[in-house]
Amino acid sequence: MDFGIAGKVALVTGATRGIGLGIAQALAREGARVSVVARTAADVQRVAESIKGFGVAADVTTEDGCRKAVEETVQHLGPIEILVNNFGARAGTSWRDTGVSELEAAFEGNVVVSMRMTQLVLPGMVERGWGRVVVITSVYGRESGGAPAYNAAKAAEISMVKSLAQDVAAKGVTVNSIAPGSILWEGGGWHRRQQADPDGIAEFVRREMPMGRFGTVDEVAAVVALVCSRQASLLTGACIPVDGAQGRSNI
Repeated sequence: MDFGIAGKVALVTGATRGIGLGIAQALAREGARVSVVARTAADVQRVAESIKGFGVAADVTTEDGCRKAVEETVQHLGPIEILVNNFGARAGTSWRDTGVSELEAAFEGNVVVSMRMTQLVLPGMVERGWGRVVVITSVYGRESGGAPAYNAAKAAEISMVKSLAQDVAAKGVTVNSIAPGSILWEGGGWHRRQQADPDGIAEFVRREMPMGRFGTVDEVAAVVALVCSRQASLLTGACIPVDGAQGRSNI
């Protein structure tokens, strides 16, 4: 199926590893002109070259970094038509090490970053009458679980997506969130845990993963590409789980 996004300018944050990298690659395969945004210049350049895209080394946890990512992308590729807010930050692991500062850090590194990036590109999308905004959330934003501060921040992102989608629904712009379950990729958190405690992780998979395996980066990226497609014109305000039935929420 032709997703109809060939030539569209797409910006992906946190795009040099894991899910973000997979998304950048998937959009590039569909013919989008992808701007790869991450902190480390060497990684940005390597990935951008590999997908024949453009790279911006920027720290999107700062307002200046968000502005740099958008301005340099527009300058080199043109107006941004697809934004994937993949960057996310964790703070604390349980209530034993989570207080106000961890909650603030989690919200700053997730909700605030996604909102800043979106506010920078949304007016142009509305003016042109077409756009796609995607926020990568988590199974632990749809329901309780995981680190408390991260859980709360991801739930807030899902709420933000719904509200924003309703506001721009009549203006040709869709806003959706994708909620991955536990995704395994080399160098990622689950990979490190698996290396450190293979028996414990095998038990986690047996207990928590109905498919009997972790999800893959490509499985998440494929859904993101579909959501960004022209065919997904009625899909907005949704939080789509990509978790192999790991989640237990009914909605």
